[in-house]
Amino acid sequence: MPEFIRSDKPNVLLICTDHWSGLLTGDAGHPVVTTPTIDHLARCGVSYANAYSACPSCIPARRSLFTGMSPKANGMRSFIDGVDFPEVPTLAQCFRDAGYQAYAVGKLHVYPQRNRIGFDDVLVEEQGRHVHHDIPDGMADDYELFLAEQGYGGQEYASGMTQNDYIARTWHLPEYCHPINWAAREMCKTIRRRDPRKPGFWYLSFSAPHPPNTPLQTYMELYRDAPLDEPAGGNWSADFDDLPYHIKTLSNPDNLAMARAKHHEWEYSRRAYYAMLTHIDHQIRIVIGYLRECGLLDNTIVVFTSDHGHMVGEHGLWCMTPFYEMSAKIPLVVMPVKGDKRLPEGTRDDRLAEFADIMPTLLDLAGIPIPDYVDRQSLAGDRRRDELYGEHGEGTAAMRMVHDGRFKLIYYPVGNQAQLFDIADDPRETRDLAGDSGFADTLNRLKGRLVEHLYGEDLKWLKDGELVGLPARQYVPSAKRAMRGQRGLRFL
Repeated sequence: MPEFIRSDKPNVLLICTDHWSGLLTGDAGHPVVTTPTIDHLARCGVSYANAYSACPSCIPARRSLFTGMSPKANGMRSFIDGVDFPEVPTLAQCFRDAGYQAYAVGKLHVYPQRNRIGFDDVLVEEQGRHVHHDIPDGMADDYELFLAEQGYGGQEYASGMTQNDYIARTWHLPEYCHPINWAAREMCKTIRRRDPRKPGFWYLSFSAPHPPNTPLQTYMELYRDAPLDEPAGGNWSADFDDLPYHIKTLSNPDNLAMARAKHHEWEYSRRAYYAMLTHIDHQIRIVIGYLRECGLLDNTIVVFTSDHGHMVGEHGLWCMTPFYEMSAKIPLVVMPVKGDKRLPEGTRDDRLAEFADIMPTLLDLAGIPIPDYVDRQSLAGDRRRDELYGEHGEGTAAMRMVHDGRFKLIYYPVGNQAQLFDIADDPRETRDLAGDSGFADTLNRLKGRLVEHLYGEDLKWLKDGELVGLPARQYVPSAKRAMRGQRGLRFL
């Protein structure tokens, strides 16, 4: 290839998933989940063993990813639809301003749905979220249009599964129509259509393993006879009545099918979830292979991550957003371009890292200036944070976290309830140490740090500088007719 149509700037492939806990890869030491591609990327780069989502739900987490800003700085710490992005150049725009072509495939979860958030173009797969009506067929995203072209219009949810519960069955359409396959295939086509004179910033965003929990039968077979690990339980989670108020509302047994499921249903659901993880892993392998065959792999930075995790039965809970490890901890693997000594291959980095660190890290690795409004940090250097602060929700739905690298404080204002875990000694959070007098100093120290982070409505939790929280509330179970946003047939 002539030199004038070859770029020496590194390409970037940012791969994001949804609802994938950082505990659930082979690289993280999970005894069951099979992830050979992710494990290989870790051997060729750096795996961040203590990476977290500071606001663990889809919309606010992705807002942080694409602005490099904390929830406080970007103005969102709850799952709120219908809100535009801050008026700052996004991660994609920063790359475009530096001469890159920037394209995305998959889930963006932004508003309006066709907001390109700085990309040249996007092909979206939003799990049937119909939130825009500005064009006659604007109800359908690009994946739904693909299904219609294949003769399966409106049948994405014909299996009866839901996008907000982990009931499970195998995929009901041909394999090539699965959204995981669609996303990987469209990303390969996007790379194929690149301008060879410019470097590429490519964002591959799988909506899975976010429900619907619909694995291919092939991948269910991989886990059919695998010895299934047991979800952790704790001294604080054995009795539903003892759970913090908001955790009860998140795992409402009258509104979540899996909360009342029989043991064999739990097992089937978790096998199906693991099958989805391996399916994604194998499809990533196809994209990596395409980069290799295009001669681009050695000059491409590859990142694998997730916006947040999900409890998937851990401590009896089936929800996202809590700051427990299965929900807030994320996988984060960065494979730099070949020969970049800043990220030595095969390194396991134990620094506290955050989902929003990805933006400054990628800009740093690509030699692009990090904007002043970015308040998260590049992981390409040796800077370490003393603690990580997390926040999600407002009022009675508020949850806050302070993590110092060993101990984690989780705070619920309703009833002024605090939990304390020694993550180094008890990584599955089976022992709440908040009531142990031997850890009183640690508890008070982290509470003091929490107080320093509070702002806005949270300041109402203080009296004379001390945490008093909000009055205790009686949990009242309720069933909602919408079945957690159940989708139906669509007629496209």
